[in-house]
Amino acid sequence: MRRKIVAANWKMNLSIKEAKDLAHQILTSDLQLNEKNSVVLCVPFTHLHVVNEELSKHKVNSVYLGAQNCSDKLQGAFTGEISPLMLQNLNTTHVIIGHSERRQYQNESNELLKSKVETLISQNMQVLFCCGEPLEIRKNESQNSYVAEQLTASLFHLNAEQLTKHIVIAYEPIWAIGTGLTASPQQAQDMHAFIRSLLSEKYGNEIAQQIPILYGGSCNAQNAKELFSNQDVDGGLIGGAALKADTFLPIIHAMN
Repeated sequence: MRRKIVAANWKMNLSIKEAKDLAHQILTSDLQLNEKNSVVLCVPFTHLHVVNEELSKHKVNSVYLGAQNCSDKLQGAFTGEISPLMLQNLNTTHVIIGHSERRQYQNESNELLKSKVETLISQNMQVLFCCGEPLEIRKNESQNSYVAEQLTASLFHLNAEQLTKHIVIAYEPIWAIGTGLTASPQQAQDMHAFIRSLLSEKYGNEIAQQIPILYGGSCNAQNAKELFSNQDVDGGLIGGAALKADTFLPIIHAMN
């Protein structure tokens, strides 16, 4: 049975006080988690400290702290960068890599993302690896080859043990992020099944069946249950709906 995961991506939102309050609300609610269901809070770098404090205070099993990015270097003269070692000092266990906004606005290449993945694995951290196509690719019906190239270039150099121990894939149709548009449950399932077929071709079906694949395009309290009911959708990478407890908690419950 694959792990079910709901990961919150707060992006560049919330004050430090708001972050502390939101983490408190989430951690003091009835999350009903177990060893197979987990929540990851991926927060801005400036908010890691206070969210870590809340996690340490409440000690809720299966809730983890995540960052939204990191450097592919561990230390050195890289002004403005944050290394995995720094993140680990704050008990950060997960990092989002390759989010479409960073690919677009920071011009992050598949090769750079490959290097970041390798660095995180070297430090025994968990990678939430994002892939997905823009609207023009979807309109041309070439989304499968587009996503296949992203995965092949940045992940498929890993061995099976590295993949199963460290990698969670998040499919995010770029045309459905922050637009109010959402891939239909069937569109999500079709792409997730395709991704799993790529994993099976490369690593074998037994390995492919172990890798969680999350959906990350305008998932909310209203559509989460239907999306998560699909065979190959193992949870969600949640943006706007993760910024308030009353919209995020129902998504966690939908996972359960």
